[in-house]
Amino acid sequence: MRRWAAVGAILGECGGRGLVFVTEPPPTVPDPGDAAMSRGGSETNACGRPVVSAASGSYTGRCSSTSGLGGRVEELPRYTLGLLQTPRSAADSTGDLSSGGVRPGSSSGAGLAASSSRVKLPVPGRGESYLGDKSSCAENGSMLNFTSSSAQGLNSTCIGKLPLSTSRSICRSRTPHMGYSVTSSSAVSVHTAASVIVAVVEGRGLARGEVGMASIDLKNPEVILSQFADNTTYAKVITKLKILTPLEIIMPNTACDAGNTKLFGLITEHFKNVTFTTVQRKYFNETKGLEYIEQLCASEFSTIFMEVQSKYYCLAAAAALLKYVEFIQNSVYAPKSLKVRFQGSEKTAMIDSSSAQNLELVTNNRDSRNGHTLFGVLNYTKTPGGSRRLRSNILEPLVDAETINTRLDCVQELLQDEELFFGLQAVISKFLDTEQLLSVLVQIPKQDTVKTAESKITNLIYLKHTLELVEPLKAALRSCNTPLLKAYYSSLEDRRFGIILEKITTVINDDTRYTKGCLSMRTQKCYAVKPNINEFLDIARRTYTEIVDDIAGMITQLAEKYNLPMKTSFSSARGFFIQMNADCSTLPSGQLPSEFTKITKMKNTYSFTSADLIKMNERCQESLREIYHMTYLIVCKLLNEIYEHIHCLYKLSDTVSMLDMLLSFAHVCTVSDYVRPEFTDTLAIKQGWHPILEKIAMEKPVSNNTYLTEGSNFLIITGPNMSGKSTYLKQIALCQIMAQIGSYVPAEYCSFRIAEQIFTRIGMDDDIETNASTFMKEMKEAFTLFATHFLELCHIDALYPNVENYHFEVQHVRSSALKKEKIAYTYTLSKGYTEEKNYGLKAAEVSSLPPSIILDAKEITNHIAKQILHQQKSTPEMMKRRAVYHLAMRLVQTARNSRLDSDSLRIYLKGLKKKYKASFPASEQNDEQQ
Repeated sequence: MRRWAAVGAILGECGGRGLVFVTEPPPTVPDPGDAAMSRGGSETNACGRPVVSAASGSYTGRCSSTSGLGGRVEELPRYTLGLLQTPRSAADSTGDLSSGGVRPGSSSGAGLAASSSRVKLPVPGRGESYLGDKSSCAENGSMLNFTSSSAQGLNSTCIGKLPLSTSRSICRSRTPHMGYSVTSSSAVSVHTAASVIVAVVEGRGLARGEVGMASIDLKNPEVILSQFADNTTYAKVITKLKILTPLEIIMPNTACDAGNTKLFGLITEHFKNVTFTTVQRKYFNETKGLEYIEQLCASEFSTIFMEVQSKYYCLAAAAALLKYVEFIQNSVYAPKSLKVRFQGSEKTAMIDSSSAQNLELVTNNRDSRNGHTLFGVLNYTKTPGGSRRLRSNILEPLVDAETINTRLDCVQELLQDEELFFGLQAVISKFLDTEQLLSVLVQIPKQDTVKTAESKITNLIYLKHTLELVEPLKAALRSCNTPLLKAYYSSLEDRRFGIILEKITTVINDDTRYTKGCLSMRTQKCYAVKPNINEFLDIARRTYTEIVDDIAGMITQLAEKYNLPMKTSFSSARGFFIQMNADCSTLPSGQLPSEFTKITKMKNTYSFTSADLIKMNERCQESLREIYHMTYLIVCKLLNEIYEHIHCLYKLSDTVSMLDMLLSFAHVCTVSDYVRPEFTDTLAIKQGWHPILEKIAMEKPVSNNTYLTEGSNFLIITGPNMSGKSTYLKQIALCQIMAQIGSYVPAEYCSFRIAEQIFTRIGMDDDIETNASTFMKEMKEAFTLFATHFLELCHIDALYPNVENYHFEVQHVRSSALKKEKIAYTYTLSKGYTEEKNYGLKAAEVSSLPPSIILDAKEITNHIAKQILHQQKSTPEMMKRRAVYHLAMRLVQTARNSRLDSDSLRIYLKGLKKKYKASFPASEQNDEQQ
């Protein structure tokens, strides 16, 4: 019980500024000053020049009332939300994963970072080909806590050296490959193949703890930069990397040096299946990083220069990242082609990786392929971009109430206007991966190959397909009413969409379009360019057509020759081959004729080829290479002409992904009865239920109420094992996250305070360094929901008026046949603490333990219980103080939020007065009357 001594002290100071959910006893709490991150004085950046740390001063436990965007005053204060639960036994305990819930007082911004190649590239002029010399070429909030953790060991070895312009040392567990997926060992799994490369660098000396990150998705031409101050647990770094799910992580070679290995060790511990590459420290150069950004950032995003010019660490990370991407991709990004943004931590809520895992936000803990997650519940998206945006929002919810309500307005309109909903959904579902399309279009390969030629042709067809959907999308949005949907409609009126499409249709056939099937798409690529543009191309295509006709004729002749049902088939791997559905008994001697080779059989389907067909396939491929080469020359010239207008696709990509996610939110409401959330200073949920459990169960889960205010901000929840405590705590957290991403919530009514950080504390945490200070801060900032089996803690309400007790009801059912009593779980939350006591003794009674031991245990339990009860009896003075406290908080809340008219307000206040008097002991009431 000494470990709980700090809880009382915290409750005494609790300011009602957040929400905490606990399912474990906290570690001993040190002095509050231990948790404050204080930095100042002269520091050195990645290249040794002195800088002033971005984090100066200590964390005060309260957040600023201004947002970082123009000093705008927040409508709602920032808060913390947390869930805590004590374990059933020590056997449930696991090691701790750092929570990282503390935000520095003046951090330079948390986020993600990335950059692009450093080679200066000229903007190709009109009429030029890309075949020349390539070498010269929107949101404010609070904190929500849920904790569980696991400890993992280090698994990384530094081996060998490879050149990166000069040389670089490599720390890696495997060679990088496109399309590699992070395994389920990561707290947050990916739903598509991992393609993000991240560079991480930490300050040295006095700047230790200042971290810069740069990241780029190889499928999305967007560079994300971030720089922030982290504590010694590096929880922010780990959390942001988990959100990115990187394919590869780049760090300076000095990260492996003695005395500098803590960050490197933690990253390798949490990302065992990710490639780690170390490059020489000199490549982490902030001057070069700024040059790359100035060279590669599209003009629409040029405001990034002012944001990052003094953020040396993220610029240094960008320099190393872009040079490395150029090295591994063997291509460079075209000038002024990338979207570059700085992602600060003040615009989104912080959910540490452990909490994301405990709450099963994007990964099911039992089976990573299972869709029983919050992402699985909400994901009705139709495009890869929409799916990525949904995942990102779930892991980093919004904290600006205005932005959230703007999204909710859109969802509400989609639910009320069926024509708008189905019209948008029909158009959105036809879009391809616009981000990946952009990524390919803005990259210039250093070498021209058949593969690069085919890729450019394919993506031009994809571009045509995408631009042809702009007008249908505008038509679907034309009758919308909400400001956000109107803004997206306006963005689609950009004249550049029409300019690009017009230039494409002067060269590309009108009926050329994206189709499914490798042969169909190959045909589209062959005949993409209009006739009479290139005479040699027309000749090559006629030759190709003749060869394909000859192949079909040859197979028809073979079918007639052997009297077998042969047909022409095609695959990208084999080219043209012969297929036949026939039983062995119909074949002469049960075998195919000897001239057929490479025979495979699946059930009654034979696949095979012949020597002549192989030769004709070779002729076909040679003709195809000629077609692709000449088409590529024309396509490159066309891209040259439309390149200056292509950046409007960034706007289109953002519009499509956001609309896709909003449609998904609306779709969920048609499946279940969700309600639109409100945002106030109170957490109030009427008849809310667990969204994931609803998806798993055959029937709707039991619903319960939740009510927390500044006056009652600490709930202690008791009940037997399996009564629903953990499910209830997670349910509230999931509802909070759903509300803050702009989704409706599973409840009859709900009101939330914006949560800036969300954590869980589940299981036994013995990592004092990680949890001691953060636990105290979360409790002091938090609405707190605390689930426990230690019933003695329920008596804290006698000392602290802000504490309330609730419990999950159970019923005792006696079996007449077995003459034994069983527990029936109601999963219903009721006021007061549970009357179910001594669960361990009841379990022991049905075990094989000797009766004498059980009897002794009962006597000891009764003796201890009497002592505790005697010490914790409430005095009349305590009861009076509690009544006064609750009356005061109700009056404050009424003054802030009441919408009652004068008569109704008068009746309500009279009721408060009556309730206030009734809460006094009888003796106190008599004294007042006298």
